[in-house]
Amino acid sequence: MQPMNSDHQSQHTLTNHPDHHLFHTFTNDNDDNSDPDDDYYVLINRINCSTKKQKPYVVLTEKDLIQRQQQDVTNVATVLSIPRESACMLLVFYNWSLANVYEAWFQDEKKTRKRIGLFYDPGVKLHNKPDERTVVECGICFELVRVSETASCGCDHRFCKVCWKGYVGMEVVNGRGCLSLRCPEFGCEAAVGPGMVNELVDEKERKRYEGYVFRTYVESSKRMKWCPGPGCGCAVLFEDDFETVGYDVVCVCKHGFCWKCMEDAHRPLACETVEKWVMKNTNEAESTNWIFAYTKPCPKCKRAIEKNNGCMHMTCSPPCGYQFCWLCLGPYMGHDGVACNQFKKKEGRRVDEVEQQKEAARKAIERYTHYYERWAANERSRKQALLSLDKIETVYLNKLSLTYCQPEMQLRFIIDAWLQIVECRRVLKWTYVYGYYIPEVEHAKRLFFEYVQGEAEVGLERLHGCAEKELQTYYENGEATEEEFNSFRVKLTGLTSVTWSYFENLVRALENGLSEVDSHEQAGSSRVRRRSGQGGESSNRASDYAKRMRRPDDEK
Repeated sequence: MQPMNSDHQSQHTLTNHPDHHLFHTFTNDNDDNSDPDDDYYVLINRINCSTKKQKPYVVLTEKDLIQRQQQDVTNVATVLSIPRESACMLLVFYNWSLANVYEAWFQDEKKTRKRIGLFYDPGVKLHNKPDERTVVECGICFELVRVSETASCGCDHRFCKVCWKGYVGMEVVNGRGCLSLRCPEFGCEAAVGPGMVNELVDEKERKRYEGYVFRTYVESSKRMKWCPGPGCGCAVLFEDDFETVGYDVVCVCKHGFCWKCMEDAHRPLACETVEKWVMKNTNEAESTNWIFAYTKPCPKCKRAIEKNNGCMHMTCSPPCGYQFCWLCLGPYMGHDGVACNQFKKKEGRRVDEVEQQKEAARKAIERYTHYYERWAANERSRKQALLSLDKIETVYLNKLSLTYCQPEMQLRFIIDAWLQIVECRRVLKWTYVYGYYIPEVEHAKRLFFEYVQGEAEVGLERLHGCAEKELQTYYENGEATEEEFNSFRVKLTGLTSVTWSYFENLVRALENGLSEVDSHEQAGSSRVRRRSGQGGESSNRASDYAKRMRRPDDEK
């Protein structure tokens, strides 16, 4: 979710119409650059192991959000026969829920007005043409000023415009609390609406206030969230009833993320597993384990030392300066030229326990490093594939179209292949996290997981190599014939389809918790129980089979 700050402002203008028509004029600098094919990049649901169905989410641009917000304000203003400014204040208070607004209003209008602060005319009372001879005392600065220089927010409490500007401006700078701003008179609950804010504050504060109103439309909704992509101002509306298997979405900015936990898209992993992995990658305990496994304490000051040179002569850093041998930890004085290669049995159980702990720590780090390196490598490969995809779209696709006299739409199989690569790299990345958390005792599940993962990875490498290296020969020299290029089309399309099938099987297996292994084991157990229940000769055969399967060492 995007943070609330003054630097992230919406590119739209909130004007104060005489009839208080909020959200009257909007401009969006990104409209001219919108790509009608942006939806083509939404491939996250392609690797959906169930039926291919419509996406359960909608990506809303800033223009879409403004239109929806305008429509809600119009609906409330029309149904309740109130000004748009009052309708906006009601919607902000009730988190942009039309149902809640209507229910509260028709149940007790007077109580609802009091709760919001609409005691009287909710319009702004700026006295532009009063009797200039009328003089009142400002309740803030206690100066005597003409009524024409005062303002009121719908009640009878008047304050000079200078004090009003300072009061409203300070609240706008302080944050979203300005959306529920009240009259500065002690005990008065009259609300300060958007119209009055627009009249009193400068342009910078006005845009900030409008940004607050705009952003409440998304941030108060249970079904909408901001895209966390860098510089993206889109929101994602999840239209499903939250009973779906996955929450992965892809914004039009091509950033994929999990709508539920807001981390990077991680299907088929559960959000809880991803949270554990992220915490592990940032946990100081991993650094502590590494220090424990790959450093040794200085024999004098006990500080951890990492060996960074070739020889075994170690010198502790100042102020200690102790010199010792890295292998035996003995003092180096008199050690030069003397080998310490003789094995000496370590005495004491405590030393053995320390060595065991070190060995266990080394194994844990080696196992973690194995999965982390592959997780990180696939993420780097995914990012590089995105860069390659962008270059193909902007440069090479047009070049291929001219070289082989084919329209770009007929070359979409190349884009399709690269989109498949990007998505499969993401899936493969998270499967290594899945493998890391498979318990050591579940050996059968691990073997089955590694087999299915290996099949998918081999297919992906074959597709990636074809799309990267073989395609390069066609757009670099352009000497291949049209027949050869068509053969390449068939090959790349086939690899794309096969790779999708591999990853479909992989995702299905992981989402089912590798249940195929459990089913197989249960079936085997049932056969053994049936044989043992028959008794007599069958029992003897089972006993003989168990003896044959027993290892020779077990009979000693």
